[in-house]
Amino acid sequence: MPPGQHRILVVDDDPGLLKLLSLRLQANGYIVETASSGRQALGSISARLPQLVITDLRMQGMDGMDLFDAIQKQAPALPVIMLTAHGNIPDAVRATRKGMSSYLTKPFDAGELLQSIRDALQHAPLDTPAETADGEKWHEKIIGNSPVMATLLEKTHRVAQTDVSVLIQSPSGTGKELLARALHLASPRRKAPFVPVNCAAIPENLLESELFGHRRGAFTGATSNRKGLFESAHGGSLFLDEIGDMPMEFQAKLLRVLEDGEVRPVGSSSAFPVDVRVISATHANLEQAIEEGRFREDLYYRLNVVMLEIPPLSQRREDIPLLARHFLKQAGERGCKARRFSPEALRALMLAPWPGNVRQLLNVVEQAAALSPVPVVSEALVQEALRHRPEEITPLAQAQQEFERDYLVDLLQATAGNVTRAARLAKRNRTEFYRLLHRHELVPELFRRS
Repeated sequence: MPPGQHRILVVDDDPGLLKLLSLRLQANGYIVETASSGRQALGSISARLPQLVITDLRMQGMDGMDLFDAIQKQAPALPVIMLTAHGNIPDAVRATRKGMSSYLTKPFDAGELLQSIRDALQHAPLDTPAETADGEKWHEKIIGNSPVMATLLEKTHRVAQTDVSVLIQSPSGTGKELLARALHLASPRRKAPFVPVNCAAIPENLLESELFGHRRGAFTGATSNRKGLFESAHGGSLFLDEIGDMPMEFQAKLLRVLEDGEVRPVGSSSAFPVDVRVISATHANLEQAIEEGRFREDLYYRLNVVMLEIPPLSQRREDIPLLARHFLKQAGERGCKARRFSPEALRALMLAPWPGNVRQLLNVVEQAAALSPVPVVSEALVQEALRHRPEEITPLAQAQQEFERDYLVDLLQATAGNVTRAARLAKRNRTEFYRLLHRHELVPELFRRS
């Protein structure tokens, strides 16, 4: 990828060094954004995910190490290069142990910095292709443009080009099957079948027959040969949902198939090879299940070559307006009168806790749309669908600063950086709203660009 396609965020509270670094990187073909503090950098990342962050270590307020920790929570695949005039071995060891891409001591050599940038960008979250090589849109059904989702889709696209087993471990209602289908469509196996199976929905005594098939006469009721789901997915992908509910006895049989690449139908004396990529998913903590003796450790490592984690909806609130409008449009296609949300209704959706994630949001939107007698969905209908309980909202006194910043980011995302609209939604005048943005070092223009 040409360097000009890479966006680098440079963070330093020294204006002179910030300008010098920007000019040097721009001269080498990179797109450069700047931030004069760690908190301003987080706002910039919330607006648009860069491919690399270069930050000073010693800064007023949030220092470089604190910024790195926050980036790890917000976009864990984003590489970070640390610069400092106070370099010492303990700092370097601590930085590298935490997973920092590089650590350079000022004054640094320009060639060394550029080489560190090139090395870091080899593993950067690139702008993920929207289409596969044959023009198929591989993640069109996944709605969202938040940094955490951009990072997830980039990782999904990268692992899709390999043929390793993938485990999707995420809370219920986040869309694990959608991600599994997207991974399949982004892979070289896209023209072959994608076969989903819910392990929790199949009775234990039928699981082996369903997955491996059976021969006529293998058991009572087996009046003919039947092809199993592994064979149906030959050449493609088999999606094993709720893998954590699979019985222990069958786990050993599944492990044998994964290790040997062969399936033996029930009632058959011989096995035959299958070419299947296994994508599994669970909402359960499989490591805890291993400790409790409910899941085989060897099977876990066979399934979990790469883990993908879909963030809960509460961690990607900037995607809520996109998702809600998408679901409302679908409801309109089924005959509902509702066409848009009132500002108050959208604000209620943005602030709800969403323990049921995207599945709950879909349910709330469908219910509100079905009951709305007019094109505009009101806040009252949204609150009724939410069955809102005030105790579910975190008290302001417990996390005022964090809550206030996240709230402002949500508003800027929802209004695309339009301060007038954001202030109106917050029921604050523009002067006061600008003061709040300044306090949290949030720049509206960055959200307009995204």
